[in-house]
Amino acid sequence: MSKTHKIAVIGGDGTGPEVAAEGVKVLKAVAKQENISFELTDLDWSGNRYLKTGSPLPDDGLDQLRKFDAILLGAVGHPDVAPGILERKLLLDLRFGLDQYINLRPVKLFPGVESPLRDKGPEDIDFIVVRENTEDLYCGVQGFLHKGTPNEVATQTALYTRRGCERCIRYAFELCKKRNNPKGKKVTLVAKTNVILSHDLWQRTYNDVAKEYPDIQTDYNHVDACCMWIVKNPEFYDVIVTTNMFGDIITDLSGIIQGGMGVAAGGNINPEGVSMFEPMGGSAPKYTGTGKINPIAAINAVSMMLDQLGHPKAAKRVMDAIQKVTGTKMKSQAAGKMGYTTSQIGDLVCEAL
Repeated sequence: MSKTHKIAVIGGDGTGPEVAAEGVKVLKAVAKQENISFELTDLDWSGNRYLKTGSPLPDDGLDQLRKFDAILLGAVGHPDVAPGILERKLLLDLRFGLDQYINLRPVKLFPGVESPLRDKGPEDIDFIVVRENTEDLYCGVQGFLHKGTPNEVATQTALYTRRGCERCIRYAFELCKKRNNPKGKKVTLVAKTNVILSHDLWQRTYNDVAKEYPDIQTDYNHVDACCMWIVKNPEFYDVIVTTNMFGDIITDLSGIIQGGMGVAAGGNINPEGVSMFEPMGGSAPKYTGTGKINPIAAINAVSMMLDQLGHPKAAKRVMDAIQKVTGTKMKSQAAGKMGYTTSQIGDLVCEAL
């Protein structure tokens, strides 16, 4: 008998529950077609919960999540909660607490989706960013001296470990081998070794790991050069591996060239534990309840989750359905301009399965 996958669904704030609902709709449809068993549990961890209790998740939240096989997240961000609180208390606490050490961001331009890069098409924009997810400036090693005075000093320390670098870089090479890009297999390290001396650890670790993959081409970009080349020649890239901070920046840049955050999805991956999948767009509170928000990114996240759970056929089926809908049905990926409501887009993807 096949395993029943236990999935936690955290709708979150604003339009998050709406797009998560369409992801769940597609998940149920493809699971029925592919004979996959899921048990879904809704968790009301959100800004509203924070306003009521002082915390967006319960004290035993991490222990609860460790009992699941994966997490589907809608969005985080509440207009009545100061920026940064939910991101730190929910997103970062889950990433660090569950050791989701890979942030995985596919960058793929779907058919029918407009990119701001006028001369580039789906065959040009198809790469993936592997961002280290639990070190760097996000570790919280920080402080102030003489705060609030003219002599104030603020510090924040970036931490890198050999183990953290190596497991991230190795993941990127294994992913590159699995992707088997027809344009050629290549892993590009993005750092800033010329001025950030600690990035020498990234470079040396990358060089050591690369020796184990002689059939994969190696490459290096300073992060500023990478930002230029992603826009000018995105077809140069296959797999990018980078630090937490730089990955945070270049994945948003990459999301725009693939058509915007309405289509971009990502995964916070622990290959040996519980991973979390989410659309990259925000909670968009002004669209809450209007049916105007685009759920494609959330459905894209479901495809990623299926692949991580060991169902590549179902994942591809969802991805093919998404591309059929963007390529033949939707007028635009912008909120309110899709030609369909949020729930109708979910229905169209289910039909296309």
